[in-house]
Amino acid sequence: MGSLTIQPIQALEGDITLPGSKSISNRALLLAAEAQGQTRLVNLLDSDDTAYMLRALGQLGISITENGGDHLVTGVAGPLVNDERHESLDLGLAGTALRPLTAALTLGRGVFELDGTARMRERPVGHLVEGLRQLGASIRYTGAEGFPPIEVTGTGLLGGRVTMQGNVSSQFLTSLLLAAPLAAGPVEVVVEGEQVSKPYLDITVDMMRRFGATVGHEDHRLFRVEPGGYQSPGRYLIEGDASAASYFLAAGAIRGRGVRVHGIGAGSVQGDMAFVEVLKAMGARVTVDAEWVRVEPGALTGVDLDLNHIPDAAMTLAVLALFAEGSTRIRNIYNWRVKETDRLAAMATELKKLGAEVDECEDSLTVNPPKYMNAASIDTYDDHRMAMCFSLAALGGVAVTINDPDCVSKTFPRYFAEFERLARR
Repeated sequence: MGSLTIQPIQALEGDITLPGSKSISNRALLLAAEAQGQTRLVNLLDSDDTAYMLRALGQLGISITENGGDHLVTGVAGPLVNDERHESLDLGLAGTALRPLTAALTLGRGVFELDGTARMRERPVGHLVEGLRQLGASIRYTGAEGFPPIEVTGTGLLGGRVTMQGNVSSQFLTSLLLAAPLAAGPVEVVVEGEQVSKPYLDITVDMMRRFGATVGHEDHRLFRVEPGGYQSPGRYLIEGDASAASYFLAAGAIRGRGVRVHGIGAGSVQGDMAFVEVLKAMGARVTVDAEWVRVEPGALTGVDLDLNHIPDAAMTLAVLALFAEGSTRIRNIYNWRVKETDRLAAMATELKKLGAEVDECEDSLTVNPPKYMNAASIDTYDDHRMAMCFSLAALGGVAVTINDPDCVSKTFPRYFAEFERLARR
């Protein structure tokens, strides 16, 4: 496990180019594998999550080769597997691999057991399984009901109308939508309740269209997908990870001469780009170009915001609140509780170590910054985002120890090296 102590820093300054988005990378791998033709994926993220997806696709017989830093994926023009094989897939803690593969493997033929870490076995998949069963999928739980491990038997999806709950995770609906173009007939999905993390669904729809699928929706309440499969776009550029950008953008807002992040910009499809609006609301100075974003310090004040649409970047705000004048309240973030850890409870516990007054509610967090920050040892709960966002506390004039810093390998293995490169003491 180990630990990393970050000595006090005055500022983060300079330029950084982001690794590829985790959400886009794993979607792109799956779509390219199912498409007709070969796809060149540019700027694919090198991380634990993508490694699990790459390994699983290779185990299923998909040809993926590296060429000049890019990944060439030879699609199979349909379901991933069309024989009677039996495979066991270990997906670690990669929800962006296990959930879409659960849906994808209901197509075609074969029997597949999908499993992961102990924490993965605590992350629900019941809403996804129920939705797929409504389309004729054969899936059974081999452990606790509603959670991995699960066994998927490929029998194909019939098409038809599906009802899904929207208030837990957008990954359930994303996974079903990604499989829908390979169903036997049109698929309609009716969302019951409030749909969380809508921008992540916008990424899904945009990518499906880029790979030739016919898909649309009515205000994220009713989704329609036509059969027809996927067609390779030939070359697909993966944007920089906007969630990862939030840590450096937030640092630029605190003090120093600013930080410019390359790989995201005005045309980004990622919902976490909305974090720049949060920074503006707090008083930071923000410049958005076509391919980069620059943030410079301002007089930061607390905010009261519903951040259901950007739950990952909302974690960065919780730590940035330590540097703002007045209270910050982050609302409608219940889905933090079903992520890599119970992020609401974890965030409250670790912020208190730094001296903040924190009010943790069922679906919100209120942070009152301390007058003087405490040096602290931060537990990360095997959660990459806990490790990255709490690194910002070193800007508070205290040493911060990050326990299990290697957990950042899930999405950004070089995070602490890049953080140190920009640090000014």
